[in-house]
Amino acid sequence: MRWRLLWDAHVEVEVAASPEQVWKVLTDVTRVGEWSHECRSATWLPGHHAPALGAQFAGSNKSGLVSWGRRCTITALEPLRLMVYKTSGGVPPDSTEWRFDLTQTSTGGTRITQSFRILQLARVVEIAIVLLVPQHRDRRPALQQDLDRLGQVAATGVPSAT
Repeated sequence: MRWRLLWDAHVEVEVAASPEQVWKVLTDVTRVGEWSHECRSATWLPGHHAPALGAQFAGSNKSGLVSWGRRCTITALEPLRLMVYKTSGGVPPDSTEWRFDLTQTSTGGTRITQSFRILQLARVVEIAIVLLVPQHRDRRPALQQDLDRLGQVAATGVPSAT
């Protein structure tokens, strides 16, 4: 068994939805449960109601029998092109940076690139994750499927049945 997580990785897909369509779904954090395999829901924290630099939201996650939540802060935002947020929370504290880059394709669709970088994670927590959530050792396949679903939701404008 591999006892380490990937501390950074990226995936990308091309979807039929336009950057505008993808951006609308991606930046409405309340819709993340429609396309994420793990983040079940997110809500804007008091005083925040839309994507903006410094805006905060709380995400609720579940993988198998394990559930957790994290506070998220948007750290970079370029409309129709880039959204970056940093998670924080846990005991002991951990933090991950999540990045979404959108590029219009020659066919009018969108190339979505998602990357993550673990910024802080205690070794004991890493070992617990490997044991309790083994699919986190390499998240790339699940994240690629998430981006495919994001594109499908964005293209149809209709909430998915997840």
